[in-house]
Parts: sequence; C-alpha cells; structure tokens
Amino acid sequence: MSVAAVAKDVNTAEAQQELTDGFHLVIDALKLNDINTLYAVPGIPISDLCRMAQGEGLRVISFRHEQNAGNAAAIAGFLTKKPGVCVTVSAPGFLNGLTALANATTNCFPMILISGSSEREIVDLQQGDYEEMDQLAIAKPLCKAAFRVLHAQDLGIGLARAIRAACSGRPGGVYLDLPAKFFSQVMSAEEGAKSLVKVIDPAPEQIPGPAAVKRALDVLKGAKRPLIVLGKGAAYAQADEVIREFVEKTGIPFLPMSMAKGILPDTHPQSAGAARSTVLKESDVVLLVGARLNWLLSHGKGKAWGEPYSKKFIQIDIEPREMDSNVEIVAPLVGDIGSCISALLEGIDSKWPKAPSDWTGAVNAKKDANIAKMAPKLMNNASPMNYHSALGALRAVIKERPDAILVNEGANTLDLARGIIDMYQPRKRLDVGTWGVMGIGMGFAVAAAVETGKPVLAIEGDSAFGFSGMEVETICRYNLPVCIVIFNNNGIYRGTDVNPTGGPDVAPMVFVKDARYDKMMEAFGGVGVHVTTPDELKRAVSAAMDSGKPTLINAVIDPAAGTESGNIGSLNPQSVVVRKK
Repeated sequence: MSVAAVAKDVNTAEAQQELTDGFHLVIDALKLNDINTLYAVPGIPISDLCRMAQGEGLRVISFRHEQNAGNAAAIAGFLTKKPGVCVTVSAPGFLNGLTALANATTNCFPMILISGSSEREIVDLQQGDYEEMDQLAIAKPLCKAAFRVLHAQDLGIGLARAIRAACSGRPGGVYLDLPAKFFSQVMSAEEGAKSLVKVIDPAPEQIPGPAAVKRALDVLKGAKRPLIVLGKGAAYAQADEVIREFVEKTGIPFLPMSMAKGILPDTHPQSAGAARSTVLKESDVVLLVGARLNWLLSHGKGKAWGEPYSKKFIQIDIEPREMDSNVEIVAPLVGDIGSCISALLEGIDSKWPKAPSDWTGAVNAKKDANIAKMAPKLMNNASPMNYHSALGALRAVIKERPDAILVNEGANTLDLARGIIDMYQPRKRLDVGTWGVMGIGMGFAVAAAVETGKPVLAIEGDSAFGFSGMEVETICRYNLPVCIVIFNNNGIYRGTDVNPTGGPDVAPMVFVKDARYDKMMEAFGGVGVHVTTPDELKRAVSAAMDSGKPTLINAVIDPAAGTESGNIGSLNPQSVVVRKK
C-alpha cells in the first residue's frame, strides 16, 4: 500500500473518531447524569441503542413486554430518587409503556419513557409510515411533561428538561420522543460533548414559610387526639431520621399508608396500624405527611372519619394545589417533606407537651386487642390454606429478613398482606399504589432486585400474576434473587363461581383448576415449588430467600377463600335487576 493511501486511511479513521451521532449522544447524556440502567424492550428503531448502551457500560434489562419494563423504571425512580428510564419501540410499544408512565405520574414516581417514533413529515401528513402515530400528542395528557428531539444537537437539553421535569416539585412521568432519523444524525464529537447538559440540583429544597410553620404548630399543640398519617411521599423523600425524631419527640400515634410502612417499624410503640379504624374516626387533629386525601383515605370524610367537620387537617405537600382538594386544610405546609418536618422540629422545645396519655393509652389498648384477635388466624397450619394462615407464614419470613423487599399485588392477597405483614425498614414494601392497578408485580420485583441487590419476595394473587407472569423468564435470564409466591385459589377473588347457563364454558372469574405455576418457572431454569400448608410455605420461601435463586412457589389456597373485590367491594357496582325468563 502506498504512503498516500496509508495516510488517507489514518486521516479517515481520525475523522470518524471525531464524530458522534444520536445513538451515542443519548448514551453519553444518560451517563453524564448518573443514569446507568435502562429497562427496555428492544426493536425498531432502538435495537442498536440497546446494544450500544450495553457496550458503553450501561446495564440494559430487556423485558418481554413494555408495560412491565415501564413499571420497573417507575419503581426504580421511587427507590433511587433518580428518574428510572424505560426505552420502547414506536406506536404499540410506546402505548404499552404509556400505561406505566401514567401510573408513575399518578403515584409521583420520577420516570422517563423514551420511545422511538415514525418520521414527522410523514406522520403529520398521515401518509402511512411504519407504526405511524403522533406519540407526543397522545402522551401529553397522561404524564407530567412531554418533549420531542428532532436534532442531535438538542438531545442534551431535551434530556435535561426531562430529568428536571421528572424530579422537581411533585415527581412524575415524562415522555421523550426520538424519531428514527434522529439516531443516525452525525455531528462533531467535540460539539456533541459541548451540547450535553449535566443537570444540577434537579429537585431543590422548598422551604416552608415561617408563618405556615407556626400555624401548623399552634394547631398541633391544641390537639387532644392527634394523629400523623405517613404516605408514600414520606418514604420517597428519604427523610427517615428527621421523621422518626419528630414522631418520637411529639409522642403522637402514626398511621403509615402501605408504601410508607417501615419508615418507622410497624412494631414501634407509637404505630397505630393495628388500630386504623379507631384513630381515623376518633382523632381530632391529623397531620398528613406525604399522604393525599384521595380514595385510599376515604377523601377525608364519611363514616371512616367519624363526625363530619370534626377534624382539623395539617398537610405537608410540595404541590400547593393539593391543599383543600377534598376537605379544608387549616394549616397547609407547602415544601419538601424533609424541610417541612425539620422546620416543625425547630419549633418544638423541651416544654412541648407529649400527646395526651388517655389518647395514646386508648390507641394502644385497641391495637393490642386487635393483634390478639388476629393471632390465632395467623397460626393455623391447616390445608388448604386461607389468606390469613399463608400470610402468617410469610410474616415470619420478613421478620427474620427485615432488609428484604416485599412486592405485593392482588385483591385479597394485597388487602390482607398490608395489615398482616409488618415492615421494619423504609422503602421495603412496594405495591399497587394510588390507582390500585394490577400488573406491577414482576416489573417492580425485577427493578427492586436490580437497583438494591436485596432479596425480593413478591406475593401475588393468581389473577394479578397473570398480567406480568411471562417476566419470570426475565428474572431467570438475569438470575435475580426473586422469590415469587402465588396465592392460587383457582380464580379472580375466588375459584368457586359457576356458569349459570350450565354451558361448557367456565365462569368468567374462574381459572384452570389446580394450575401448577411452579412448572412455568422450572421451564426457564428457575426453582419451582408446590406447597399446601403454611409450614411448607415458610420453609420453601426461607430456602429461596437464602439461596438467592429465582424461585416460584405455587401456594394452594382454598378456592372459597377471599371476598368479592377484596376490601374495596363497595366500589364494584352490583346489578339488582332480575330479568324475566
């Protein structure tokens, strides 16, 4: 080869090294902002993005369905306070991920959904491109913010805006649209590097006003039966120590919502979880910390709360529009939870009166009575199991492994586990959240294992598991320390419904009788176990949690166990009309 030819090849190589493109800019921008994991379903036009991201050192967890990848990204955001990132293909893939994005926004989880999309000029003229869809327009109403990046040089700003929108104020989901042509756009590597943005302080502290703090303290000081309600916003804030100090310094009973369990242990002497009905109904001043008065708290009114208009509410929330959403908030505290609780603590001196002893004594008496009443149900070792006896066994497993993460979904499986299984550390219980949506199980379990490295116990109703069950292959493929327990009672709510026509089709709520979900796990190389008693269940789960091997336990539950719609049967309309035959 001539000297001139060699020189030409060297110059060409150097020129190539000085270039970058849309693929590399996305990867570089994510790494610059300490986002090191992608939850994805690869395909056109993001296949190479996934391959290259892995090659550049990002962890790419590839799922079987975009909704599950999106759920994983959402709960990753909750656990880390950084936006979890889900990457999907266009149109149907985008729509699958959109359910998780909307759920993340509703639950205030920081998440970014990045989807490839068809070309703008064809979409806008509706000329029938591959998977043609105006994804940005569809996403906007369902998330906190939505952006589209058409030019490679704008990627840095586009991702920065997405991160800031996802994390700042009340966190939520953000959509980032990347048309196919974007990825192959080439520009100078030097200019590309300059175009990237490292987001500084995406969720700055928001300090409450002094007058608002004084007002809240004055209301709290005058309480005869005060109550603190901790919501999942309090768990997300990671202000655990300052919350604990405030609760213990005031002596006020606290009631944790399900994903706030463990900020203080459920066994803490001030925990009122086992006396929920009593404290909601009889309290006179309620301090809401990262909890919203939505349907999960009966909107702050009705018979669950006792006499109408008898309560005074103090509310801590970073979103001012949340105040007075259902009832009057007499002392709104707008700011981040850590700053607000710290400000309240500064106003509490050594002379601050503890919560009245007659109130705390009454709460403890009710709590002790309810715990004693429940104990025999949890110790039953009969076969077939019911929900209480099975959950009693799992309660002991979590007590022995307080750093394990519990994922929970279902109807009766969810409702009863909330009250039965005690949590001891914050952000260890992950469940269906505000919407009560089924299908979060396997996505949450995968992300919990990936983000924390801790063992995960996923307690699933057989119906709930069906929404994301194929992801057991994902769990096996990545060899994650996840143990899945399926409460199998052969159907939705119960497995005892009968087709009223006497025809060959089973009733709509009934599944295959005596299905062996454990065999499904074995098919992918995981461990499958079939159990019929609480003792067998405890031994199997303990072994799985200790081994760290992907495991699925098929726990046989009495088909007649369970109630229609679980604890929210009142939301399920029932027909009272009988047709004449």
